[in-house]
Amino acid sequence: MTSRGFQARIAETDADLDAAQRLRHAAFIGSTGAVPRADGRDADAFDAICRHVLIEDRRTGRLVATFRLLPLRSGADIQRSYSAQYYELDALLDYDRPMVEMGRFCVAPGLRDPDILRTAWGAVTRVVDDEKVELLFGCSSFHGTDAEAYADAFAVLSERHLAPRRWLPRIKAPNVFRFAQRFRRSPDRKRALKTMPPLLRSYLTMGGWVSDHAVVDTDLNTLHVFTGLEIRAIPPARARALRAVAG
Repeated sequence: MTSRGFQARIAETDADLDAAQRLRHAAFIGSTGAVPRADGRDADAFDAICRHVLIEDRRTGRLVATFRLLPLRSGADIQRSYSAQYYELDALLDYDRPMVEMGRFCVAPGLRDPDILRTAWGAVTRVVDDEKVELLFGCSSFHGTDAEAYADAFAVLSERHLAPRRWLPRIKAPNVFRFAQRFRRSPDRKRALKTMPPLLRSYLTMGGWVSDHAVVDTDLNTLHVFTGLEIRAIPPARARALRAVAG
């Protein structure tokens, strides 16, 4: 899967996984004020059960982005997901179609090329099509734990992008910010989009939705929201563009 100067591939070796974990450390810990890990890697127990996707510069081979995917047969398996640690997801237990959790998405600090994200979505699209996935979900993270810094973004999420009631995640984590109750003002949409994580913006432009609260993750120094995307909701033109990238 390629997009101009970048290509995506599945990690195949221990060295591939180590490179992904070190990039995650640089993005999630080294540049966010979180407590550094002694070994310079961001790693957890979920790495062993996930597929890891590497986005590389085609010219230099440099790793520029990474994320992981956890395919699930249906909602009956959702308690195996990373997200289930932080959100009560019983509403999705009866979801009877294949789903995939996308997590730990990050780009090398300092890089802003939109083709990196485009390549990543092309890779996800290939998996979605090949495995007939109907729901993509994960956690979308805001840097830092100061919710007021993202007031406009949270107001837009509350106003336009909350999950359908039938799928709405409930509170499970001990420390959460209930933005749907807090931010009901008319937001500055330009500022909201500017402060939203790029991955979250992509979800929303495709018809994605979020939880009504954010989890305060002091370990990684982030606020994150549960994010879902029903594949059938993606606008046809956007779906065609993604499949063109996926090849």
